[in-house]
Amino acid sequence: MIPEQFDLLLKASQSVSAAKVLLENNYPDYAASRAYYGMFYIAQAFLIGEDMSFSSHAGVISAFGRDFARTGKVPIEFHRFLIDAQDLRNTGDYGQLNAISREQANEQIINAEKFIQLAENVLGAF
Repeated sequence: MIPEQFDLLLKASQSVSAAKVLLENNYPDYAASRAYYGMFYIAQAFLIGEDMSFSSHAGVISAFGRDFARTGKVPIEFHRFLIDAQDLRNTGDYGQLNAISREQANEQIINAEKFIQLAENVLGAF
């Protein structure tokens, strides 16, 4: 694991921890957003390991799907987790107040934790 990947994985872990705190304090919109960023940072870490970087969220999500999920390097469900999480993040960040339910936010946190486990299994413990 290169230093940039390590830093992104730590950021992901911190984002998921923050998501849990936000949800515990009844801020599901913001919890879903932080959970998304946890997944996003891990996707970036995978891409950086292949010497790829992108300036947009769409670029990261697309490349992660194309180069990791579709090739079988990671289970395809992780690409779906990332797409769904981005949709909810957009709803939570730009939609009405309290647009995300506690259940939806909790599901995103669970998926983000699965992303962390995937990263540890594939890239190594951090």
